[in-house]
Amino acid sequence: QVQLVESGGGLVQAGGSLRLSCAASGRTFSSDAMGWFRQAPGKEREFVAAISWGGGSTYYADSVKGRFTISRDNAEDTVYLQMNSLKPEDTAVYYCAAGGSSWYVPRMSGEYEYWGQGTQVTVSS
Repeated sequence: QVQLVESGGGLVQAGGSLRLSCAASGRTFSSDAMGWFRQAPGKEREFVAAISWGGGSTYYADSVKGRFTISRDNAEDTVYLQMNSLKPEDTAVYYCAAGGSSWYVPRMSGEYEYWGQGTQVTVSS
């Protein structure tokens, strides 16, 4: 059974940092793109960041570019999201996604096959 388990969410003041982790089990995703999405109350799930299978290509939403960094450790089947200079508008449930293409880096939620349960990030002003 494939599982993606996120951790690292929490409550932080504006300007602070958090590091999210997503550990995969049940199969390896070392040949697949992985990504992070988020969903705020009353809003649709949106793309945050994605990374190619080897880590050589990364993509970010304009709203987080320069503040967030996605990385991965294929030996540990884990993907990370380092979030710096957090803003109240970053408050959302953050979801890890896996099983994206090996040929390009998907940025649409429908292009990922597996999802974690989500971790809450709350940024206070």
